[in-house]
Amino acid sequence: MASGLPAFTVVGLPDKAVSEARERVRSALSAMGLALPPKRITINLAPADLLKEGSHFDLPIALGILAEMDVIGHDDIERFLVLGELGLDGSITKVGGVLPAAMEAGMQECGIICPNANGAEALWAGDLEILAPVSLVALINHFKGTQILPRPIRRDTDEINDFHGDLRDIKGQESAKRALEIAAAGGHNLLMSGPPGSGKSMLAARLPGILPDLDARQALETTVIHSVSGMLPEGGLIRTRPFRQPHHSASMPALVGGGCHFQQLLRLNNNCCDNLYVEFT
Repeated sequence: MASGLPAFTVVGLPDKAVSEARERVRSALSAMGLALPPKRITINLAPADLLKEGSHFDLPIALGILAEMDVIGHDDIERFLVLGELGLDGSITKVGGVLPAAMEAGMQECGIICPNANGAEALWAGDLEILAPVSLVALINHFKGTQILPRPIRRDTDEINDFHGDLRDIKGQESAKRALEIAAAGGHNLLMSGPPGSGKSMLAARLPGILPDLDARQALETTVIHSVSGMLPEGGLIRTRPFRQPHHSASMPALVGGGCHFQQLLRLNNNCCDNLYVEFT
């Protein structure tokens, strides 16, 4: 915050969602009865040459402004990694990528502040301090000592079963089913060829049902990918092998991915999972 004409600027190559964080933060503070000071406010997202995208910057921007306004102390938030989207009423809504963020927080030996809907997901990162408020007011009250945020509770079932059918549902196709069993037992590839309607997709969809469950490392890697893509429900852990059915007209780049975001995801996945393992109980 600096003197000058009142302004609220976000720099550091923000995309449209990050730029719109100004209005969400302004409205969230207004819902609590707070107004932005009449100063020149600049939010710097470093490194400046890397594109920033997503709505998970809302909460850290709001906390940074509140710290500059002396509503909360700088010491309260400097030991936390923060992400979350703000609603216009000050609520903190669910975002993707909380699990790898919590894993990174654990490696940096700091805590994490995330939406309440993602609190159970962050528990898989290990023993670290997790604050999962439902609103910005609850988080401020926690820092002021008037309210204590409880630690998130892990869901009763720690598995997400992505079930696509059972092999016993298929009548006939004995040779094809035998090929599936051999491929599943030996870890082989399969190439299915035949006219439309012969049962290729039906057989392929039932292959995960006869594959062994994921081990600890594989389950963590799969769950991280689901977390980043926003496909992880209720903070569960993916224990069954995923099945994807792309359209036959999909191009090679559409199948394997590419670009800077794909490389960042691979690097994040490898770095996190090389330093953390999940112990199943």
